[in-house]
Amino acid sequence: MSPLVIASQLDTEFNDVIRQRLAQAHPGARVLDVPAGVPSDLPADVGVLLARPINVRGYQAPDTPPPGWPYGLNWVHVVSSGIDFYPQWLFDGPPVSTSRGSAAENIAEFALAAIFAAAKHLPDIWVHDSHWNFTALTPLKGSTLGILGFGAIGRSLATKARALGINVLALRQSTAPFEVKGVEAAEGIHDLFARADHLVLAAPLTDATRHIVNPAVLASAKPGLHLINVARGGLLDHAALLEALDSGAIGLASLDVTEPEPLPDGHPFYTHPRVRLSPHTSAISSNSRHEIADSFLANLERFLSGATLQNLANVQRGY
Repeated sequence: MSPLVIASQLDTEFNDVIRQRLAQAHPGARVLDVPAGVPSDLPADVGVLLARPINVRGYQAPDTPPPGWPYGLNWVHVVSSGIDFYPQWLFDGPPVSTSRGSAAENIAEFALAAIFAAAKHLPDIWVHDSHWNFTALTPLKGSTLGILGFGAIGRSLATKARALGINVLALRQSTAPFEVKGVEAAEGIHDLFARADHLVLAAPLTDATRHIVNPAVLASAKPGLHLINVARGGLLDHAALLEALDSGAIGLASLDVTEPEPLPDGHPFYTHPRVRLSPHTSAISSNSRHEIADSFLANLERFLSGATLQNLANVQRGY
């Protein structure tokens, strides 16, 4: 059997975790550090590619693959959950699997933190002198959380919210029952927006979901709705959101994702008093290198044994 050679576009400290874990399970396996971006000139003995997002920070990969693609690759594993950050030709070669679910807990915690911050007026209530003004804080128990999309992030968030006494209303593409007890199905996206106090976007970005949150949907929102986007910026019509924020129809928008990323200097979201903007960081944690390694190495064992890979990419679904 040929030696296992993996080309990884991750940072060296991430690759070192994988090397250490491989040394125990597969002595002789090698992990090569290769540049991020469009894969090119991979050595002939590389059978596996661990890939970072390509179409990010304004870069767009060519519509055609590099010469020689897919080289000697037998499998590609991407470190993101969604597949919209990659060119179509990446999925026309060897099997591609995703890291779907590996950062779900981190993202759910981030969304819950945004909800707490809004309800408890953080950081606005911190005092810096002796002039204390008391603010009535909003209880979360008995409030309604809407979740658009109910994959790993939605399930984790719903579980945490239900434990806090929050009512959870969700909408998913599938008609399958929700896996979390007590979650109510919304009748549609307008019903979801009309009844939620806080609403988290956690759906994949596809042609069908691009700008799914449009002027008509925003117009149906419960007055003062707190809208949280931890999925993809393209789900949300930014111009329509800005109008809804200015009119007060949307009380607050906590945005960890935008389109494009980053937003250009001078964009209204940077200074809008009803926008809390973070730099697509909800999935990243101090434990990310181990979470990514867990996802990749579990699938590597399936690959090596000839078993079906988990989280195979589906272009139609968007993940």
